Amino acid sequence: MIENYIFPDGEVLPLSRTIDAFQRAGLEVRDVEALREHYVLTLRAWVGRLRDSWDDAIRLAGAERTRTWLLYLAASALGFEEKGRLTIHQVLAVRPSDDGSSGLPRTRSLWLG
Repeated sequence: MIENYIFPDGEVLPLSRTIDAFQRAGLEVRDVEALREHYVLTLRAWVGRLRDSWDDAIRLAGAERTRTWLLYLAASALGFEEKGRLTIHQVLAVRPSDDGSSGLPRTRSLWLG
């Protein structure tokens, strides 16, 4: 269902392949953060907003598409909630300059300001 109705031609790569692709492109991975628990909250918020705007969503996208997205968002929240089923990561990568500097502060706490 997801491949046909939600993300046609989409593919979720394992973290190791994503990092490998960054490195092959000449980027330096500086940080990786697992956001599985946070994404559950995001998905639940989206479900709530879709339900709150149900009539508008049906008018804009049609009943079938709206139901499909509600099912996708709710099922995804359950998938991310259960350890080991689904995960999501945020990866910070930079292209170092010719002298090797990245332009980033030295510690993660300084990146966040």
